[in-house]
Amino acid sequence: MSGRKKGPRRPRQHRDEEYGVLKDSETFRIERLLPGPIERVWSYITDPERRRKWFGGGPLELRAGGGVELQFEFSGLSSEATPADQENSCTVVGSVTRCEPPRWLSYTWGNETDASEVSFELEARGEQVLLVITHRRLRNREMAVKVASGWHAHLDLLCDHLNDRESRPFWTTKMRLEDEYRERLGVLRERTAGSLSG
Repeated sequence: MSGRKKGPRRPRQHRDEEYGVLKDSETFRIERLLPGPIERVWSYITDPERRRKWFGGGPLELRAGGGVELQFEFSGLSSEATPADQENSCTVVGSVTRCEPPRWLSYTWGNETDASEVSFELEARGEQVLLVITHRRLRNREMAVKVASGWHAHLDLLCDHLNDRESRPFWTTKMRLEDEYRERLGVLRERTAGSLSG
């Protein structure tokens, strides 16, 4: 048995290239280079049991028009407890808009006519896989901050699982990333300047 202390990992500093960007006012995009093969990464996106380890479980029909039900249990993502001011669980439903295993999956984030949409694009790069997540139809900058920090924190957990590492603390990471994305996306500057767009 190793002498390593148990408990939540401290969040590490992120490299600049790990941050996502707004491609336009309604579209967030983030990339990660992950250990392959591509079928393994695809399974962490589509298999409910593997997906719940870094994101949310629940059924997903792998066909255009199929149903999606993402069941989030945040206390199960890391050894860190869910803060009292945050919900520990939620469910998001949607519909698959594109499915091309193991390279492309898109689905709506909600069933409303103006629901946002998430796409996962996978590309084999030797022994690694480039994963690109694009979240479209974001209503405003505040939503973009929440989406950006959420995807970034969840991708950190996916990286931990694919590299067989202990999961870093989800909430501590996400809250720090919210502050960083507010600054990166200009939300604080807009509010300071009196803008109502955020």
